[in-house]
Amino acid sequence: MASPILFFGLLPFVSLAALASDPSPLQDFCVADTNSQVFLNGLACKDPTKVEAKDFSSSGLHIAGNTSNPGGLGVTPVTTAQIPGLNTLGISLFRFDYAPGAVNPPHTHPRATEILTVLEGSLEVGFVTSNSHITKVLQKGDVFVFPIGLIHYQRNVGKVRATAIAAANSQNPGVIQVASAVFGSEPDIPSDVLAQAFRVDKNVVNYIRSKF
Repeated sequence: MASPILFFGLLPFVSLAALASDPSPLQDFCVADTNSQVFLNGLACKDPTKVEAKDFSSSGLHIAGNTSNPGGLGVTPVTTAQIPGLNTLGISLFRFDYAPGAVNPPHTHPRATEILTVLEGSLEVGFVTSNSHITKVLQKGDVFVFPIGLIHYQRNVGKVRATAIAAANSQNPGVIQVASAVFGSEPDIPSDVLAQAFRVDKNVVNYIRSKF
């Protein structure tokens, strides 16, 4: 048997990199059939002969989201739930409305990169890499990218409401809120694990957990 070194030496063009994204469509479109009982990675396709223009359209994105909640954040999604024709196309859209001082807390999208455009107001944004915090204050018309899977956030640092539009390169980017995932998971992550991770007493962990 050839040694591993010799084996790889015979295949100089083999790539060890891995790429991941939503599956590419194998037909012109695959409008989601929301009534289908078939369980698969995505949504089943509607009969193409029954597809209508409304399957590719949505409205209301001009309407401000409700910010009268404890977080002061309104989110208006445009996903396959709103536009069934987005199924398999690998894209989704969101409108964010931020009351003054509101925060979209640290979170990740495990399946998508996000690109955000500020329409009104001022937003402090940032994401965390393995060794640094990348942050910037955005004004109207500014654009910022949050790479796939990285923890990121936004905060309204102005005195008036802020509005932004974000696009993601997945029909289902997913969202994992860091604080609630760590302190509000069911069943609980053991308190001694969190105490060691955050270098605090277990009573501090239990106090924070009580907020979730």
